[in-house]
Amino acid sequence: MHLDAQDLRSFYYRSALGRVAQRHIRDKLVSMWPGSAKGQTVVGYGFAVPLLRPFLADARRVIGLMPGPQGVMAWPAGMPNVSVLCEEVLWPIDTGVVDRLVLMHGLETCGDAPALLDEAYRVLGPGGRVVFIVPNRAGLWSRSDNTPFGYGRPYSTGQLETLVKSHGFVIERHTVTLYQPPTHRRFWLKTGPMWEKLGQGVPRIVGGVLMVEASKQVRATPKSGLGEAVKKPLSVLDGLGAAKPTPSRRAGG
Repeated sequence: MHLDAQDLRSFYYRSALGRVAQRHIRDKLVSMWPGSAKGQTVVGYGFAVPLLRPFLADARRVIGLMPGPQGVMAWPAGMPNVSVLCEEVLWPIDTGVVDRLVLMHGLETCGDAPALLDEAYRVLGPGGRVVFIVPNRAGLWSRSDNTPFGYGRPYSTGQLETLVKSHGFVIERHTVTLYQPPTHRRFWLKTGPMWEKLGQGVPRIVGGVLMVEASKQVRATPKSGLGEAVKKPLSVLDGLGAAKPTPSRRAGG
């Protein structure tokens, strides 16, 4: 079940908890791709636009895809719109043209996750990178209706990586974020950065959101013609076995 675009907008841009979540996830994404999006095509699907602003200045093109059941909003504010309403598994993007792809609030709410992953694989170019951002099955955020991560299907790291690999992607790395509780109380909001640092060093603290980075690796096509050349016998062996051997005539033989 998709949330409405206006509800997502209200959470990320008008609530303190949403702005905290946006900052932590965006900072983690930027740390994964430090400067690597310069001159490239960056696409977000679902409701990923809160994470894409750092790429507007240097990327060749930035596109925010929003599925029809969710609805669309103009983005970014005060600049030419780059958001597009699209079908869940039929994106208006040519095959193999995307360098960087981000899915947030898209995979866990999609009605056909395998088809969505196939579409993500289609639009990525060789060597392209994608980051899947989903609610952590073991975290508090997937159990709370206070945030968009409380809707849809949550995943464990193993479940998500297995699903992604089954569609041809190569797993590069994974990380977790949003260690603070999903509450609007002022104490937890103010201490959010402390919980993020603490969570990275203490495995027993479970983060609310999983981020799995994968790449599209395409095998090189072997050059044609080499096999035919090898099949042709060497000329120096022509006639070998055609003439019968004759005994040598040696003196005294």
